[in-house]
Amino acid sequence: MPIPWTLKSHLDREHVHYDVLPHSQTFRALAVARTLHLPIQEMAKVVIVKVKEQFVTTVLPATAKVDVLRLRKLFGTHHVRLATEQEIAKLFPDCELGAMPPLGTLYGLPVYVDRSLTGDEEIVFEGGTHSEAIRMRYWDFAALVFPVVAEFHRQSVATC
Repeated sequence: MPIPWTLKSHLDREHVHYDVLPHSQTFRALAVARTLHLPIQEMAKVVIVKVKEQFVTTVLPATAKVDVLRLRKLFGTHHVRLATEQEIAKLFPDCELGAMPPLGTLYGLPVYVDRSLTGDEEIVFEGGTHSEAIRMRYWDFAALVFPVVAEFHRQSVATC
């Protein structure tokens, strides 16, 4: 499956330089980094959360997990949970489940980026499929989505 038209047309229309990185089918961001022989700190993953009645795109290092307690503090509510697979499928209808790109604004969702990603020159993320990733300059990505930058990750014990 090629990169969704929604994503490709937006990147091309905005004249953003990006590289499509084809890889064997994988279902986890860390596996994508290993398959592409990329430093794992360059690989970002997307986790969709529901805050009260609104869905939010969170972007964090592939090696980390979302800290829901930090998100609750950030949003000032206890009503924060991970989105279900059914909800994600409806929000990103042209993407393979679990391969959502971090450009949530294309799908009507605000984007929150973990501060740990902002120091990297490049960001690599799944491009809507489990067999193609996208690499671009971090600041080009930030200029596309105007993310809120905050700290909301915790390091994962497992790295696979």
